[in-house]
Amino acid sequence: MLSRRFYRTVNVRRSLQAGTRLLNTAPSDESLIPITLKEMAENSGDSEGVETTAASLRAMGQKRLTLEEKKKRRRALDAIGVPEFNSFLAERGLLTKGEELPRRATTMLQVNVGLYCNQACNHCHVESSPKRTETMSDETVARVLQVLAASPSIETLDITGGAPEMNSAFKPLVIGATKLGVEVIDRCNLTVMVEPSMQWLGPFLKEHKVRIVASLPCYSERNVDTQRGSKVFERSIEGLKRLNALGYGVAGSGLKLDLVYNPGGAFLPPAQEMLHAKYTEELQSKFGVVFNELFTMTNMPIKRFADLLAKQGKLEEYMKLLVDSFNPVTVNDTMCRTLVSVSHDGSLYDCDFNQALAIPLGLPPASQRRSSIYEVENFEELTGSAVATSNHCFGCTAGRGSS
Repeated sequence: MLSRRFYRTVNVRRSLQAGTRLLNTAPSDESLIPITLKEMAENSGDSEGVETTAASLRAMGQKRLTLEEKKKRRRALDAIGVPEFNSFLAERGLLTKGEELPRRATTMLQVNVGLYCNQACNHCHVESSPKRTETMSDETVARVLQVLAASPSIETLDITGGAPEMNSAFKPLVIGATKLGVEVIDRCNLTVMVEPSMQWLGPFLKEHKVRIVASLPCYSERNVDTQRGSKVFERSIEGLKRLNALGYGVAGSGLKLDLVYNPGGAFLPPAQEMLHAKYTEELQSKFGVVFNELFTMTNMPIKRFADLLAKQGKLEEYMKLLVDSFNPVTVNDTMCRTLVSVSHDGSLYDCDFNQALAIPLGLPPASQRRSSIYEVENFEELTGSAVATSNHCFGCTAGRGSS
């Protein structure tokens, strides 16, 4: 088994000069990056601002900051008389008392290739921004593909990050997974399609028939820009038009373009079918844009969104909403039961949210913990493991669940 090695954080400017890790260009009038950086600076004095959260992360460290967040959510649950997630499931007959949620065969591998992004959305659960430089090393990319090749149960490689396409790990992962016959999903923020350094992206996605799952939290310019930053909506629409021109979302093309909605505040998303119809009407009539599916996501009470809830005094209210909206049907299909999440440093987690909170992968049937891509030979080894859960898991089981 290969030894465990981790990336080293690099300075953005040095990376640019050396032409190494990150694929972004220097800020220009055409890039969204200088606009994002300006807004980050303007919001730095706000207690829910990106800069303030980043400062807390530097001062406290990931584990301590995560523990503080967990304590806040736990106090909110205590106030409304709700036990921890697994005990809550046991009370409803969905788990035996003392039992943990079991993992099934892994069918999806989700890889977070890095936290660099041209945006800094206020709901981002991984704290991405143009100032984050964490990125996946070539060695870890190679190891991910090696383990993927040894894991025939994996049907889909889901690539995420900040803007995953702006990280040098993106191309080799797409190419390697495609050669293995694995479906590839790109978690695209759409505005990356318009970045001046990313002209190669559209043709590359089409060549490899990458499925695009794109964030568009509303069909309203005001709502999108409030949540994601100035100019994001108009650039998202331009990104969608460029994808449509390549055939994405167009009937019969075989190129799938799905959109993702998430609420702009402390409420649950509406019914997915109803919202799909509204998105279709608004985007096609106003912009001539077409797409395939629409998925709704519940905002997780973690990171920037948790900070916002705490500042507004709505954390207890939001946790109560999630608990009151618990849907037992969702438990069987929560993503953590068939997904493994890999971070940019190769660490393994049960889901992307656990990765953001640094909650390690649940214990496998054998006693030896497997916490890194370098400590597994294939993902079949993890079948039957206990899923690591916490109180944020109520977000995935509320209403119709997070798609």
